[in-house]
Amino acid sequence: MRLQDRPTFRASAAVTFPDFARGAAAARAIAQAGLYPANCRLLDPGEAATAGAGDGTAAVLLVAFESADHALDAWMARALALAADHGGGVPPGAGETKRTEAGAREGAAGAWRKTFLDAPYLRDTLVAMGMVSETFETAITWDRFAAFDTGVRAAAEDTLRRVCGAGQVTCRFTHVYPDGPAPYYTVLAPGRRGAELEQWMEIKRAASEAILGLGGTITHHHAVGRDHRPWYDRERPAGFAVALAAAKAALDPRGILNPGVLIDPCPT
Repeated sequence: MRLQDRPTFRASAAVTFPDFARGAAAARAIAQAGLYPANCRLLDPGEAATAGAGDGTAAVLLVAFESADHALDAWMARALALAADHGGGVPPGAGETKRTEAGAREGAAGAWRKTFLDAPYLRDTLVAMGMVSETFETAITWDRFAAFDTGVRAAAEDTLRRVCGAGQVTCRFTHVYPDGPAPYYTVLAPGRRGAELEQWMEIKRAASEAILGLGGTITHHHAVGRDHRPWYDRERPAGFAVALAAAKAALDPRGILNPGVLIDPCPT
């Protein structure tokens, strides 16, 4: 376990971009600059509008730094310069270091944070209203992201129109790394009473097939789980599957922990 002091210096900024692609280019530049922001989260226009972090006309990049040791002006200034180099609109005075919680909870960043924390409760309400509400996540290298995003959105949107008649697909980056982003897609569509599970499964299948076909991974920080198992089995190399099964047999010979999630249960 590693313990560290609670941050006392915080700086955050919300940068707007005319489109998601230019925001992605800025996120890539920041991720590859060695700045290591505490938050570098890109919202497409639809995601920003849903979260109250934008009006639906621009992508929004939320950038934040924090420290228990020092002010953050130099790091933030460089991140905002990189964002501006890629067409980002930087508000006057954005990113000033503050020594309060407000440094990460104001403006668009604060609106998005509140929406994120409220999401589980909103999801239950949407389901009760008969809506199909789903999310799916992945990761991809930067050089393949543009074509990947176009293909995944097209597959999900086409399926929404076919099985639900309407709906929306939005995207945000939950994580950015020097090698690539972790896109997180949200689907919201009207359900047909009594057929919601079938609709969900068709959307899930179409999105998962597109992710695998375009070179992404079937999931990212939310692990795999039974819903992802068919695509996970196709993605993982055979050698890794054998090694994982051997480790499982040695550490959990009776198959007590999560039977059937990644590895089929041991015969009794």
